[in-house]
Amino acid sequence: MAKRLEGECYFYVGLKDNMAQFYIGGQAVIEGVLIRAPERYSTAVRKPSGEIVVKSCQYVPLSKRKKLFNLPLLRGVLGLYEMLSIGVKSLNFSADLQMTEEEKKKTEKKSSRAAKSLGFGLSFVLALVIALLVFFYFPLWLADALQLQKTTWQFNLLTGAVRVTLFLGYVWFLSFFRDLRRVFQYHGAEHMSIYAFEAGEELTLDNIRKYTTLHPRCGTSFIFLVVILAITIYSLSDFIFYLSAGIAPTLAKRVLLHLILLPLVAGIAYEALKLSDKTKSTFLTKLIIAPGLWLQKITTQRPSDDQIEVAVAAIKGALNRSLSPGIVLLE
Repeated sequence: MAKRLEGECYFYVGLKDNMAQFYIGGQAVIEGVLIRAPERYSTAVRKPSGEIVVKSCQYVPLSKRKKLFNLPLLRGVLGLYEMLSIGVKSLNFSADLQMTEEEKKKTEKKSSRAAKSLGFGLSFVLALVIALLVFFYFPLWLADALQLQKTTWQFNLLTGAVRVTLFLGYVWFLSFFRDLRRVFQYHGAEHMSIYAFEAGEELTLDNIRKYTTLHPRCGTSFIFLVVILAITIYSLSDFIFYLSAGIAPTLAKRVLLHLILLPLVAGIAYEALKLSDKTKSTFLTKLIIAPGLWLQKITTQRPSDDQIEVAVAAIKGALNRSLSPGIVLLE
């Protein structure tokens, strides 16, 4: 049996053995993996001591709480919010587990829980502002500076190309850091383990090892698809503005209009990826998901057996399955 320690968010019940009846998703965290299932999510992390710790939380998605929240497009926006919210919590959890007891004591002495929360909140807001400036505002400013305001397609093609270039450069730059290369390996372990689960196979090393690290429903594919769809949707919105106002939108109005439409773009991208899993054999679907799969050749790497073990623990935690002996279970 797994060890149980005092913690949060754990509710352990039996699970029907319908492995391939629903989809699961996740992401890599620091020395670990987060997995989301229909009724809960679980984060498995390997501590510096080598011990695996699993934290499993019961969670009802917003799309299941109200019928309104399950409407197409809206559920995609809400799903993105949930992904960010749960992802940030899991990243914090994984980061805390990498600290030694001595480091934790020093940190606790220096700042209270409220101060830590405030500091993290400010850091998150700052990171969001920088991301919007670099990936959203700068491409618009560049196209405006090149006097492309009146040619909506050229304007948005350039902004799209700049965003793709910046994003690819950012991901490529991250791949040079050793710690992030390990995150990419855990990302690969997550994908391979999900493939095995969705195929209805037992989660053994031999079964998981035969799968690729590239998965069409990956968040990397989602981000890339958002950038591509934005070219078309923003071009149409700018053209409609031009028809109604008689002039091309100014840079300020374009920024505001594109920001307002960003949730719509994200919602369409979500629905497209969801549909792609049902029509993955068609040429159009393969064309849509291909760029995201190519990008995953950077953001995922072949994992070690130890890393796959962590991914399996995360899946079992999300499905309420019994964990392997020696794994620490928080409740």
